[in-house]
Amino acid sequence: MNTEHDWITTPVTADMLRGHLDVESTAHGLLPHRLPARSRRQIPDNQLAVAEAQPSGVRLAFRTRATIIHLDALPTKRVHRGFPAPADGVYDLLVDGRLTTRATVAGGNVRTITDMVTQSSELSEGPPGTARFTGLPGHDKDVEIWLPHTEATELIALRTDAPVEPAPDRGRRVWLHHGSSISHGSNATHPTAIWPALAAARGGVELVNMGFGGSALLDPFTARAMRDTPADLISLKIGINVVNGDVMRLRAFGPAVHGFLDTIREGHPTTPLLVVSPILCPVQEDTPGPLVPDLDGGTLRFKATGDPAERAAGRLTLNIIRAELARIVGQRAADDPKLHYLDGRHLYGERDYAEFPLPDEVHPDPEGHRRIGENFGRLAFGDGGPFATRTG
Repeated sequence: MNTEHDWITTPVTADMLRGHLDVESTAHGLLPHRLPARSRRQIPDNQLAVAEAQPSGVRLAFRTRATIIHLDALPTKRVHRGFPAPADGVYDLLVDGRLTTRATVAGGNVRTITDMVTQSSELSEGPPGTARFTGLPGHDKDVEIWLPHTEATELIALRTDAPVEPAPDRGRRVWLHHGSSISHGSNATHPTAIWPALAAARGGVELVNMGFGGSALLDPFTARAMRDTPADLISLKIGINVVNGDVMRLRAFGPAVHGFLDTIREGHPTTPLLVVSPILCPVQEDTPGPLVPDLDGGTLRFKATGDPAERAAGRLTLNIIRAELARIVGQRAADDPKLHYLDGRHLYGERDYAEFPLPDEVHPDPEGHRRIGENFGRLAFGDGGPFATRTG
């Protein structure tokens, strides 16, 4: 491509997107959302409002012979006041399912978090930019561009040296997953390295990731969104945010889990449904929340501030959550044979913690994501797992 007029400009449309639940038209283009508009109107806090608009697991999918692809986009980057700005979000480009190249978009909007507890923020507007991918093979190919998992991204247009068209449906099963910041991808270095993306690649499925940082709180509007989303496989990784937010006691937790499962089953009565308890997190195994940031030593870490003596009064810890989830799933599975339970410590437990410690005491590092993705792929999608492909 030698001159500007060689560009073929293709506006980004909803039929090019995968892994989203909704799109919003903006002054610049399309903003993918991971909760539908009805749910977004019921969001009670800034944290979830920001998290659901960050396109973790969302990707563009199209067919093309193009060797050069430019994606014009307007990112909204998130920084914490008093901390260094994070690196620009990464766009992963896959050719026929293989990670081929990466890019970033400089500039864009900046949302500065002014209070880590309330997630209050200030927005500074900036210009759109371009993710540039070059040197791609010239044959017809399936291309996916996975969007930065922690940057809200308004999609404007594709500029290419050959036409593009939406990718056809390859008939792969759709895996709908809900979880916390670990499922969202915190500390992962690029979007296809979050553990649900790694597990989806191993399982050969289409991922719809409803992992929301700090916000896996059994919200009824999230359950309704899952109920109404087409899916062949469903998983719920719940418990850690309930504990570290100290948002309920044991008396409320059990009925809330039942209600969440009841709502999902209204739309998916026989879909394989896997309930996953929290991974190992030593600071909260037997100490209730709330969890608070600890900046001693200049490095962000988290600590639990509850009193373990109050467990007898219903204060929740991860061990209590795991026991309750196992009890509830065991009870319901008598009438729901497609309902399954997985102890999260089989994804990341004591051995994993010894090998790949949690840098901030809560979130895994990139190697931790890889380990969780490998273990989930083996236990859920492997032979005998609840998501294994059935033949015959």
